[in-house]
Amino acid sequence: MSRLLFYHIPSIAAVFVLAVGGLISCSQHSSKPLSKGYHNLNAHYNAYVIAREQIDGAEQILFKSRQENYNQLLPVLLPVDSMLAQPVKPQLDDAIKKASLIPERHQNSKWLDNAYILIGRARLLKQDLPNAIEVFKYVNTKGTSEEDKHTALVYLMRAYTEAGDYANAQNVGEYLRTQPLNKINTRDFYLTKAYMHERAGEYLIAVGVLEATFPLLKKGESTARLHLIAGQLYDLLGQPRKALEQYTKVSKSRPNYDQSFYANLYSIQSNGLLGDSKRTSESAALFNQMLNDRKNADLKDKIYYTMGLLEARSGRIDQAINFYKLSIQAAAGNTTQVPQTYAEIGRLYFEKKSDYVRAKAYYDSAMALLPQQSPNYAALAARKKILDEFVLYSTTVRTDDSLIALAGMKSSELNRMLDNVLDKQEKEEKEQQAIAQQITDQAASGTISNVPGATNSNLPPAERWVLYNPIAMSQGRQEFSVRWGNRPLEDDWRRSNKDASASVPGVNSPLNNNPAANAINPNAPLQQPDAPNAVANVDNSSAARQAKKKAMLAKIPFSPAAQIQASQRIENALYQLGKLYKFELDKPAEAITSFEQLLSRYPNTLQKPEIYYLLHLSNEQLGKTSDWKDKLLLEFPNTSYARLVGRGAGQTSGSETQAVAAYTQIYDLYKANNPTEALARADNALSTFVGTQLEDKLALLRIILIGKVQGVDPYRQALNEFVRDYPGSQLLPRVKEMQTLANQSNQLPPK
Repeated sequence: MSRLLFYHIPSIAAVFVLAVGGLISCSQHSSKPLSKGYHNLNAHYNAYVIAREQIDGAEQILFKSRQENYNQLLPVLLPVDSMLAQPVKPQLDDAIKKASLIPERHQNSKWLDNAYILIGRARLLKQDLPNAIEVFKYVNTKGTSEEDKHTALVYLMRAYTEAGDYANAQNVGEYLRTQPLNKINTRDFYLTKAYMHERAGEYLIAVGVLEATFPLLKKGESTARLHLIAGQLYDLLGQPRKALEQYTKVSKSRPNYDQSFYANLYSIQSNGLLGDSKRTSESAALFNQMLNDRKNADLKDKIYYTMGLLEARSGRIDQAINFYKLSIQAAAGNTTQVPQTYAEIGRLYFEKKSDYVRAKAYYDSAMALLPQQSPNYAALAARKKILDEFVLYSTTVRTDDSLIALAGMKSSELNRMLDNVLDKQEKEEKEQQAIAQQITDQAASGTISNVPGATNSNLPPAERWVLYNPIAMSQGRQEFSVRWGNRPLEDDWRRSNKDASASVPGVNSPLNNNPAANAINPNAPLQQPDAPNAVANVDNSSAARQAKKKAMLAKIPFSPAAQIQASQRIENALYQLGKLYKFELDKPAEAITSFEQLLSRYPNTLQKPEIYYLLHLSNEQLGKTSDWKDKLLLEFPNTSYARLVGRGAGQTSGSETQAVAAYTQIYDLYKANNPTEALARADNALSTFVGTQLEDKLALLRIILIGKVQGVDPYRQALNEFVRDYPGSQLLPRVKEMQTLANQSNQLPPK
């Protein structure tokens, strides 16, 4: 027994020595089978699997917690958002830490490429796009597995798409299209490609790629979502029949309730768009059925909104607006849908009815409720800015015209009109005071809860007291904006002169909408209504009434100086309206009307050359012939606008030679200290040699001569015109230096 044990001792020691030696030789840089097996085992179970599960779990959390806006096109892939990823950020950070162990300790393992891909995925989810892009590029360059390289390229394409770099994303996609991808990489490539084209606005390609993806997908909530997106894309492409097919497939893919609800809702809409009167009546019946379903009690606003979309797309604009208003009334405390509905009403008034005043009011309401992170926030804000300007200028024309007309009225007629307006205002105020007093009395007696809608009860929104109803409050703001315009929240908000009392209410009253008040001339003639003999005829029953009347009179431009100011405001407003019609609203006919009215009322306007030019462009846009170009060339041949309408005409080699000769003569006159004659010849040459290679040099020489002859202000204006008219000139850097010197120190060109 002891001899047997003795013989086994060397064997145990040998095994121990071999095991220790093997572990020592397990370097991460070794290519020996034992070393690679050791590092593969540790890299896989101690790092890769843990990091993969954490990232997959984070993606599942982000998918389940997503907030979908079904009123807009859903993204094929959930866009990365660093704010939305905050709840899973610790999880992603730990995943990066675990995955980083593999390149740090197990570089000879077969999981190295996979580890880098996991690091890139985590950084992508955190919206750390530059680092994610670098990691995926590294795997594609240094990776050893072709499948892993393909996986990295798919994620690289996704990262470029998230960064808005569609050119590089497209290049990666073109390369992947030629590669033999496995099933998983093919699926992910198709989804990423569809997402890229959707983000780029290429909906036809996006939905085509999605169609090719569906055979690779299993049934489930994510697949149902993609069918819903395909239906939305077909809707946007004006193909309701194909959209209906996709919406029908949603219910066969195990959707959640919201997906099923919206798929049914949109399928009814698509069915009604197929042009069949029978289908239209069927859609109406199905909509009513959904409205009467108790499960949809809190979704009625969505149903009415979709009914409005169907009516709008069918060309029934008034019916669409009515359904949108019903959607707002049914929204209750849910304000998510409301701003989109206001925006749709505003869009219909803007695009279909050209009622810009009402459109502005609805856009105001939409912007008051719309979150800034909404995808269409910037577009709505830009349109609202245009409408704000339009309403400002159109109100200025209407208001100042009316005020000038009031200034010409007889004092007796004017006093009678003002008294009628004040009577109406007092009547409205008394009615409002009576309602407020009733609520106050009932509150004091403890019976306010018996007043319908007086408290924030469970009553329907339409029956609640207005101050407890957010939708009614928003509607009130919209109606206020239509009537009064934008007013700051302050005491005496109706007064233009805060030392006086309130002005006249009423949407058509010029005394409400003029933003600037004109001082009354105390030495005005006797016909001025605020003179002593006019005031004596006013009913002195109330000092407040007198103060209100005085405030209204203060807005009327009785003095010649005030009337000149009002006329200048009208002239500028007509000019700005014409430009808005031409460039922002794409209404050339209305632009022509505004510009022609401006020329008729103010024939000596300083903007005449530009107006001639814009009238020429507007008529040309409408395909009409006009003489505005000829008038511009005849009356203002040396302006930049004349050169703009002349540029583009073909020039012969002879004219180039003549241009060189003319330039030499003008330059010689300049050097001979004869700038006046040189400027006259430069003006003539610039209009003669339009389109030649020397045109910008002639223009610059003319600018220098203007500085010598006419002074710093015309010189500054000429520099500005050169920057506008010759954006591609090689002389532009020099002109901008001259422009900077002229603006900063009034410095003219050197002698």
